[in-house]
Amino acid sequence: MLAKVCSKLLIGFAKALTGARCVWKGCNPEPKQRIYYANHTSHADFVLIWAALPPKLRNKTRPVAAADYWSKTKLHRFMIHKMFRGVLVDRIRKEDSNPLEPMLKALAEGDSLILFPEGTRNKEEELLPFKSGVYNLAVAYPDVEIVPVWLDNLKRVMPKGHLIPLPVLCSLTIGEPIQVEENETRQEFLERARATLISLGKGE
Repeated sequence: MLAKVCSKLLIGFAKALTGARCVWKGCNPEPKQRIYYANHTSHADFVLIWAALPPKLRNKTRPVAAADYWSKTKLHRFMIHKMFRGVLVDRIRKEDSNPLEPMLKALAEGDSLILFPEGTRNKEEELLPFKSGVYNLAVAYPDVEIVPVWLDNLKRVMPKGHLIPLPVLCSLTIGEPIQVEENETRQEFLERARATLISLGKGE
């Protein structure tokens, strides 16, 4: 109950703070299993994507987040586990572990994911090269739609190193789903997924 109340308050706060204009450009908000992938500039990124989804989709969509950051305090753990049902991944690679396992488990349970394939928040204007995770997930679950989401201006809301968000108008553009094509290599798919996101950001 407390988590639901806090979630609603946070959604209202996020929308009020950013204006939260969401444009569904390449698909509609349908109850399909998806991996939403986006550019990553702020802690507020996944919150805004999650808040922009209709409640039925939001309840089945889980942000992927760094375990080391979101396990720091009781408040962090409450937010990521109770409010967002987040999927935590270990950024430190261990020999006997598969960092994709929590995401594969969530997909197997029928949930959608919010993923940032750059792997870290990016302070530069240009997108960083994508990590392989989004390709591996797309291959493991070919029926799940891979949906690009361009976030505009979030960098100014809560830049890296800042704790207090600033009121800035922001927008999300949700593009057309892509999938791994026949005979497409890992690198080819990652470059195409990245190019698709850049084009979306340019309004193409």
